[in-house]
Amino acid sequence: MKYEAVIFDLYGTLVANLHYGEYQGVLKQMASVLTVSFDAFKQLWSETARERSLGVFQTSEDNIQYICKNLKVDIDDTKLELVTKIKNNYVSNVMRPEQDTIDTLSYLQSKGMKIGLISNCSPETPLIWRETPLAPLVDVALFSSSVGIMKPDPRIYQLVTEQLAVKPESCMYVGDGDSQELRGAAGVGMYPVLIRLAGEDGTQPHLVNREDWEGPVISSVTEIVTLIE
Repeated sequence: MKYEAVIFDLYGTLVANLHYGEYQGVLKQMASVLTVSFDAFKQLWSETARERSLGVFQTSEDNIQYICKNLKVDIDDTKLELVTKIKNNYVSNVMRPEQDTIDTLSYLQSKGMKIGLISNCSPETPLIWRETPLAPLVDVALFSSSVGIMKPDPRIYQLVTEQLAVKPESCMYVGDGDSQELRGAAGVGMYPVLIRLAGEDGTQPHLVNREDWEGPVISSVTEIVTLIE
């Protein structure tokens, strides 16, 4: 095989992206439980996105309490638990991989390939990840909210290769291009591949800094098998 390892993005790659319309509906439910203005809640939720992804808020509860404090709204434990559950249930539903994805990672693993994951995400993602069928198939999983580094910072790519004990030049990186992740991977010497899952048009307004890409493109994780051999 050409490569020793394949490093994957999570959302929009191994599982679907958080759908903008559905996500807004989740935020509306959260605001309703808190009895706060949706627009005010949405604004503060958006403004604290980077802090969530960098682990400044170590839990979703911390973030929600921060927002309530800024909106001068008291929140009891019952409401806090319910609002957190609404968000976590949605993310948990999104983090259900297709069987083809599981089969592909199992095949790579059977061939001796090392498998890594790098995800820019909120604190609930690594908690939910542990319960997914993908977790046993990934040798090293790095979550920005856990390590305090976000793509495309080269340090997070270097960290995953160090933990996998491989050189960046021997790694393929597969992602949907959010957050300039492909250029970040290329910058440390990885071979980047853009994935566009069926039904994704790349126009979702919540996606961050998606890059124009002229390199290799695939439409499913299964196509990786032909690229690595």
